[in-house]
Amino acid sequence: MSENAPVVRWGLIGCGDIAVKRVAAALRNAPGSHLVAVSRRQADRALEFARRFGAERWHASWEDLVRSDVDAVYIATPVDLHARMAIAAAEAGKHVLCEKPMALDVGECDRMVRAAEKSGVKLGVAYYRRFYPVLRRLKELLAEGAIGAPVLVQADAFEAFDPGPEHPRRWFVDKSQSGGGPMFDFGCHRLEVFVNLFGLATEIRGLTAQVALARSVEDTAVAVLRFENGPVATLRVTHATSLPKDVLEIHGRTGSIHIPRLNGPDLLIRANGNEVLERHPPFENLHQPLVDQFVRAVLEDEAPEVDGRVGLEVNRILAAVYG
Repeated sequence: MSENAPVVRWGLIGCGDIAVKRVAAALRNAPGSHLVAVSRRQADRALEFARRFGAERWHASWEDLVRSDVDAVYIATPVDLHARMAIAAAEAGKHVLCEKPMALDVGECDRMVRAAEKSGVKLGVAYYRRFYPVLRRLKELLAEGAIGAPVLVQADAFEAFDPGPEHPRRWFVDKSQSGGGPMFDFGCHRLEVFVNLFGLATEIRGLTAQVALARSVEDTAVAVLRFENGPVATLRVTHATSLPKDVLEIHGRTGSIHIPRLNGPDLLIRANGNEVLERHPPFENLHQPLVDQFVRAVLEDEAPEVDGRVGLEVNRILAAVYG
């Protein structure tokens, strides 16, 4: 990149688990991207994080970061803070890429979308599974009619999770901060996959329950959906089983497609009496293609592939599932 090439100057709000694992590195490494500033209330941790990832400065106050000279902000905080921060950033003329789920409810999502539109800035939501090579290939196969018209879809996401009172991720099971349990946290990712593949949901049913764990959010949930482009889909999620699972199956009129691990490489096609196993490895940093595309959208004045309208639709489904 030449010295005078345009660059998106990023501010990162929130320096927790996901920022450490993937977000900061993605902001630092994306072409046309520069991580300028980070925000965290604890000054010593903010300084250490800034040094670790090469940011020029840190702020104890996210408001100070938003008022600074950054072009865009990445919001990686508990869900209850997303709307307030995103709206403030948009009103300050900053592009916004926000962690999922987009906000606590549809009303907050709508206000985020309107604030971005009014200020003429980009708004994206971090549903990074949209960029998985295996899901890109799946969408191609469906468009080609490889298994005929989709009829039934099943996704399962099981992850044992019961953090104690002092656990740094305890907020995930505090409804006031997280919005919900496994359906809200990682179920939302699978709902976005459904929306990407099949369009708007026209019928939605849900059941959430505290089957085994005592807390303010569900530990287990099921969603059943009918989509405008055909199939009925079922999503099952839980924190309450010891065996992890993350599968996606699509059954069509003439065959089926099976992904045994959603963030893995394998895709099995069963059609016309044959079985074909394809491999499409994920990116080393799962957030990288999401950030890369958002940076291009800012620099080339295009729409983010996963924009605020996508995030709002997922929250609309969540609201119906929780009833």
